Amino acid sequence: MVGLQEAGKLGIKPFEESQPVELRPNWTQDDAKAVIRAAYRQVLGNEYLMQSERLVGAESLLVQGNISVRGFVQAIALSELYREKFLYPNFHVRFIELNFKHLLGRAPYDQSEISTHLDLYNTKGYEAEIASYLDSWEYQQSFGDNIVPYHRDFQVDHPGQRAIGFSRLMHLYRGYANSDRSQGQKQPKLTWEVAKNIATPIKSPAPASISGAVGGSRGDVYRLRVLQSASSRSAVVRQTTTEILVSYDQLTNKLQQLSRAGSKVVSVTAV
Repeated sequence: MVGLQEAGKLGIKPFEESQPVELRPNWTQDDAKAVIRAAYRQVLGNEYLMQSERLVGAESLLVQGNISVRGFVQAIALSELYREKFLYPNFHVRFIELNFKHLLGRAPYDQSEISTHLDLYNTKGYEAEIASYLDSWEYQQSFGDNIVPYHRDFQVDHPGQRAIGFSRLMHLYRGYANSDRSQGQKQPKLTWEVAKNIATPIKSPAPASISGAVGGSRGDVYRLRVLQSASSRSAVVRQTTTEILVSYDQLTNKLQQLSRAGSKVVSVTAV
């Protein structure tokens, strides 16, 4: 996970400091209301929601215990409200990028994922496309029936996660105070990265533009702070923190190598 100081620079500090929103056994009405707020924020891409736009029927079903958190997320994603905000104004590939972000908490990892969902949407329609996320093994393992989806790839220690996800998600995310619709881009944001199977490095934005774009260049160098566990053959059980300098071209490969070795990357910063 990115360190708190660097998380502030990248605009993801709120995610570092918060826990997933979950509807646990013996929940209260206040718990249900917190889930409703979090689900709207996540699934609608941090979009401001007017009172007249609220899905009153679905909210009532959740508060009464007649649908799960997953059922409420599904109700939002299948609503005309979601279509108006994300389907109708955008190119289909951009729509798919946002579905990944809103419903699985990550960006597409490769071209095959985008192609599969594009084909599914074109052949079976909107509802099948939405169901493919919510009914997936990945969704069930990550969120189950009672956790509101959240941006998982801001952490680097989830099972099945790819190191490239951090960079990809950062290019879909533009700050905690921003929204997906306010970015004003109808075309997909990851076309070049996905087509070339590369990761554009992360550069901290200026303090005055925390919610703005992040990017980098091939000449950039990054400092990785890595938490390494002691060897299983060692008599001393302890962890050490080391720093590694990595060039742009080697960043993704190094993150993958560290992940396979069981090391935890605690921060990624531009030098």
